[in-house]
Amino acid sequence: MDEKKFFHGLGKLIYQIDGAYEEYGKGCKLVSPNLLWILYALNDGGRHSQKQICADWDIPRSTANTIVKDLESKGYLALSRIKGERRELLVSLTESGKQYADGILSDLYKREKEIYSEIEAPEELLSSLQNLAAKMQRIAAKGE
Repeated sequence: MDEKKFFHGLGKLIYQIDGAYEEYGKGCKLVSPNLLWILYALNDGGRHSQKQICADWDIPRSTANTIVKDLESKGYLALSRIKGERRELLVSLTESGKQYADGILSDLYKREKEIYSEIEAPEELLSSLQNLAAKMQRIAAKGE
């Protein structure tokens, strides 16, 4: 296989995987696939800034801000200042936000667990994909 076929196949697979998550979100009546990814990011129990979520999940800041503001207005998110930061805020799920996220994500986690059990050497696969993603940053750097 040459590099063109490899990257063509890779691109198709990436969009098929992303499409599966998008379809799942549509089935949950989510207005945006990015809403699913923001809930997914926040539901890991960690501390996240909006800036970090945008960087990690490749979500445009304006899109993330719209979603965060909507979730905050519904009482699902709390925003708090990060010590030493003037403009960046910490985003976290409230108790009702955790219930909302769990209601959407619990079935997804169950489906992911089933798929995970079928993957041979998942740590190696993830490591290879992380290495590839780091190398792919050279493509983005050419456009700057």
